[in-house]
Amino acid sequence: MIVTATPDLVLDVLDAADPVAQRAAAAKLDALKSSNVDFAATMDAEVGKAAAAADQSAAKAAEAQSGAVNGPPVQVIKAPASGEVYRKFEAFILQTFVETMLPKESEEVFGKGTAGGIWKSMLAEQLGAQLAKGKGIGIAKQLAAAHPAVPNVTGKAG
Repeated sequence: MIVTATPDLVLDVLDAADPVAQRAAAAKLDALKSSNVDFAATMDAEVGKAAAAADQSAAKAAEAQSGAVNGPPVQVIKAPASGEVYRKFEAFILQTFVETMLPKESEEVFGKGTAGGIWKSMLAEQLGAQLAKGKGIGIAKQLAAAHPAVPNVTGKAG
């Protein structure tokens, strides 16, 4: 669907705007119109100002990150242990198994339509996670044994 900006639509938006901001914008447009300044050149200059401001804020952020400026402490997120990743994978597989085993016609328990499907999926997810928390069915153990956490070429474990 194509929307064309009619003068009525523009005026309605202008009327809904803050009166002070409306007068300031109108004054700026009138100044551009009466000064015979090239609109494209003015827009290019404004884009240049915005880019310079963005570069300055990026430089400040880089400076803060390097520790030159005292700022809020940086929170370091640790990568999960390899066994945890395998356990989550096993939980996902178990979720799929449990979801296929749940009854198809269970509207009286979970509800109808999409909401019932979501509740059913959430139940399967929690059951899969709890099953994997214990001994599981051995998927995580086999994957961990097949892929031992040894340092790779870059020196990181993975």
